[in-house]
Amino acid sequence: MPNNYNELEKLIGYSFKDKSHLDIAFTHKSYTNENMVKKHQSYERYEFLGDAILEFLVSDYLYNEYPNKPEGELTKLRASIVCEFTLSGLARELKLGQYGYFSKGERNTGGNNRDSILCDMFESLLGAIYLDGGLEYAKAFVKNLLLTDIDSKKLYYDSKTSLQEYVQKNGKILEYKVVKETGPEHNKEYTVELLIDNKLVSSGIGHSKKTAEQNAAYQALTAINN
Repeated sequence: MPNNYNELEKLIGYSFKDKSHLDIAFTHKSYTNENMVKKHQSYERYEFLGDAILEFLVSDYLYNEYPNKPEGELTKLRASIVCEFTLSGLARELKLGQYGYFSKGERNTGGNNRDSILCDMFESLLGAIYLDGGLEYAKAFVKNLLLTDIDSKKLYYDSKTSLQEYVQKNGKILEYKVVKETGPEHNKEYTVELLIDNKLVSSGIGHSKKTAEQNAAYQALTAINN
């Protein structure tokens, strides 16, 4: 410690007054265990706070942006925005994994590129922004990075269901096949092929079969809609 956060601060459009917030926001519990650091100095408390702030800010935005949508639709739309796929993708764009403090074992097994951890790091970063600058800066961060291209995020979230409805409507047969598994047991990567009427339409990769299928369905829907 500490990292140089200049590039990150430019990307998020916020300069921290107290950089130690960032150090804590990127410290995985494996690092605190290995280095005998106090456990409250891992990102878990920041992630807890960031998760709550994220849900509130997204809910507030959707409530005001879509005054005619019922609660059920708003809930589904919010879920599509704050899902693991979206948050981990943004974390990769911000290169959060390279700032993370991990144990040697956690880093060697790909912890700094694991979807669930990157999702947590995004939320802990939001918590850090709130603690350092207050709600308005946290709101600006969420709006600028997350509350864009909502239709695309919703399409991804609904892709498997939407594709299933499409094939049923058109009397077709949909099938997902796992064609490749790589990596150790705790950090596997799956490649899934999507077939419609036994014809290969798309493929997807993910750290779970579900994510790989979701990615393949999204690619297939995008191709069909175009």
